[in-house]
Amino acid sequence: MVKATFKNLPSAKRQRIEKVLLEEFSNYPLADAKVSHIVKKADIARGAFYKYFDDLTDAYVYMYNIAIENIHANMSPDEKFDPDHFYDRIVKFIDKTQNSKYERMMKLHMSQNEYLIPDNFKIYSRQLLNMSPELWSAMVLSHEVINLCLSNPESQEKNLARYKKSLYMIAKGME
Repeated sequence: MVKATFKNLPSAKRQRIEKVLLEEFSNYPLADAKVSHIVKKADIARGAFYKYFDDLTDAYVYMYNIAIENIHANMSPDEKFDPDHFYDRIVKFIDKTQNSKYERMMKLHMSQNEYLIPDNFKIYSRQLLNMSPELWSAMVLSHEVINLCLSNPESQEKNLARYKKSLYMIAKGME
């Protein structure tokens, strides 16, 4: 978890470091990102980096959470399954991602980094276990269509159409 020393930095310095972190994690998968790149571009000592974050993964999770806070508003699943509402939220999420400074980072997250985060898969799995079969199906499909749309925007329209059809098939199975 990000340390209080980072949170208590002057805003300008914290924002400078965040900008460098975003650049590093937008250009390199977590496995290839380097603390040396970050400290050089942010003009901080290597020791300072470790006063702010436990390690590179900690810094990554911090930036990922900032991205999600900016993109993912109101995306928690409803208790009642509504295909149109689900579809609209996913389209909004994809649009907000593609039109944000976090787009490249999110693409790398979905394609390479997601399962490198300790306990990320366990947390996601626990969340899905507590859902109805309809919500579970829709959430798994939502995750997949987001990944497809971010990695291949040329096929976005077709993938979203297939996603919407699938959501209605799930709803029909509930009848």
